[in-house]
Amino acid sequence: MMRSICGECLPGEGGHEGRLVAIRASGVLFRWQRGSCGVSSDEMTLLRRLLPLACLVTTLSAFAAEPTSEVFEKPSGEVLRLEYLLSLPEGYEVDPAKRWPLVVFLHGAGERGDQLANVAKHGPPKLAAAGQKFPFLLASPQCPNEEWWTEQPVLELIDSLEEKYRIDPTRIYLTGLSMGGYGTWHFATLAPERFAAIAPVCGGGIPYKMRLIPHLPVWAFHGGKDSVVVLDESARLVEVLKKAGNTKVEFTVYPEAGHDSWTEAYANPALYDWFLSHSLPAKP
Repeated sequence: MMRSICGECLPGEGGHEGRLVAIRASGVLFRWQRGSCGVSSDEMTLLRRLLPLACLVTTLSAFAAEPTSEVFEKPSGEVLRLEYLLSLPEGYEVDPAKRWPLVVFLHGAGERGDQLANVAKHGPPKLAAAGQKFPFLLASPQCPNEEWWTEQPVLELIDSLEEKYRIDPTRIYLTGLSMGGYGTWHFATLAPERFAAIAPVCGGGIPYKMRLIPHLPVWAFHGGKDSVVVLDESARLVEVLKKAGNTKVEFTVYPEAGHDSWTEAYANPALYDWFLSHSLPAKP
């Protein structure tokens, strides 16, 4: 619609000398200062030609402002793949009805790649390779080169292990060092009800996400002189958990240790006893 804002002058008519004339068309306001001769016929012709364009622009703007509900869907043929070392406990084959605990170990950045033997450089798989017997299944996956644990199908691997082996779903534990320590915190907050306990070593995470695991038993380890992943990366998460009311948090700091706090942590038999002392409530 086109109308004059001035109540005394209509477009194209004579009017008052010096009066401001304005015409509104579909929400667009056109203004000009009338001279003593009024508005010329050329000016009115130009104005009338511009008005349809103004109407079109405002109409399109109205349509653009309307939100629509859409869905993106693309079938994925992605194959989830992780190579891993697996150690079975002594006696696993003796009683086919018995279900066993599972410990999943996530290595550090230096063991990434396609040489699976590198996974046994540190931590529980190193001890298992040296002949130590654990009373649980130990699964140690390998992260591909230049990637991070947060991008890997660790939870899907655990699903697969549960299908393939006799695993007690109430006693699944997660631990890791350095990059794997970060991964431990990450997957614990991603699946808060999946693990009976976690033990991140010289790792870190997002303090805000600690609100997701106020119930989870946590034993964190860190070196007091760690210059690669500073002590505060673990300390701040432990502090947030305690403030959130988590009474099942333990924090061990080795004052003289640098980044390698894992050798001492994983050599401690109390860690594995602590793991096995925790379990999830049995599902009905």
